Order: sequence, then structure tokens, then C-alpha cells
Amino acid sequence: MINKDLISASLPVLSPKDPVYKALQLMDDSNVIHLPVVMDEKFLGLIAEGDLLNVEDDSYLVESLAGNISKVRVSPSGHFTEAVQLANEYGLEVVPVTEHDLQWVGAIVATDLLKFTGHMIGADEPGGIIVLEMDKRNFAFSEIYKLVETNDAQITQLNTNYDNSLGVLYVTLKINKFELSDIVATFQRYEYQVRYYFGEEQYENELRSNYDHLMNYLNL
Repeated sequence: MINKDLISASLPVLSPKDPVYKALQLMDDSNVIHLPVVMDEKFLGLIAEGDLLNVEDDSYLVESLAGNISKVRVSPSGHFTEAVQLANEYGLEVVPVTEHDLQWVGAIVATDLLKFTGHMIGADEPGGIIVLEMDKRNFAFSEIYKLVETNDAQITQLNTNYDNSLGVLYVTLKINKFELSDIVATFQRYEYQVRYYFGEEQYENELRSNYDHLMNYLNL
């Protein structure tokens, strides 16, 4: 998925001639704290609600805050993870999308990025999650997939994250079923370090614990 495919059709833009009170109203109506400033189809920058609220007179024009306008943007042909990184780095609720010459294309709302990222990592699919911890040199997708498959299950998503400070690779597996005990046991049998797992057993353990507490209370 590229950036232009996630552009919001309903997000408004500001003109540098708009008064501050109008900009604040548009932000409130759109439930965002950033809006792009555009003139003659050229991107001038991104303005934040906090900067608008600091203005003494809300009849001042947006152009009077030129020094507070951010030029951050992404290209329409870039991968959507570029927009995710920018939103995270700068705490943006809106990510501007422009051509290299700042020709305005549109903007992506951060909530849409979050929804699509969740879809990409399989958060909206049923199943359990297993997180493995290992040395980067020991990562072998084919072996991991085979061990899961031997338990009549499949990996629907696999993501890796390398912790530079610890020198550890975390491999997160989304499995197409909630019953994970056999899969976890298989990984442990092959000397894989299972950092976490979240599936049916978690909820069963909670129910058992709650039941035991209730029985202990009744026996008092």
C-alpha cells in the first residue's frame, strides 16, 4: 500500500488567509489537532492546534504563524510505513502528502494509518499470538513455519523486531487458532525461547484463577 491510497477525501485544508478561529473550528469538526495549509495547490506547511491556541487574538490570520508551520510531508508514491514513521516521530494526527515540488496531493489521518497497520499485522484476524526471542543468526522462517504446521496450524502473520540495546530479535507470530499449548511446547522442545503467548490458555487460566478465588471465599 502506498501513501496516496490512504489519503482522506474528507479532511479540510486551511488557507493562509483563514482566521485562527476558523482553523480551530475546522480542527474541532474534523477531530484532529493538525491541519495542512495550502495556497494555489501548493503545500505551505502543517499547523498545530497548540500554536493556534497561543495566539492572543483569534481573528489573526493563519499566515501570521508562518514561523510555527512544519514542512514535514511524504510523497504519494512512498510506502505507507513512511507515513507511519513520520506520524510517530513528530506526533502527527495528519500526514501531508505532496509531490517533490510541494504540489498538494492530500493528507492521511493517523487513525486511518493505525487501522491499516492493524490490518497488515493481522490484528483484526482471529487467532493467537506467540512471541519468540532469539539471536538474529538463528532466525529461520522455514523451520518456524514447519514447527507450527506440524501442529495443524498456520502462520497468518510474521513480524520481526530487533532490539539493538539487548542484541535480541523478537519474532511475533499470528497463528490461525487460539489453542497454543501444543505449539508452544513444540517450540520449547526445539529450544526456542518463547517470550510471550496469548491465546485460549490465557483466558482459561484467568477463569480458573477467578473460580479458585471464589471457592476459597465461599469456604471461609
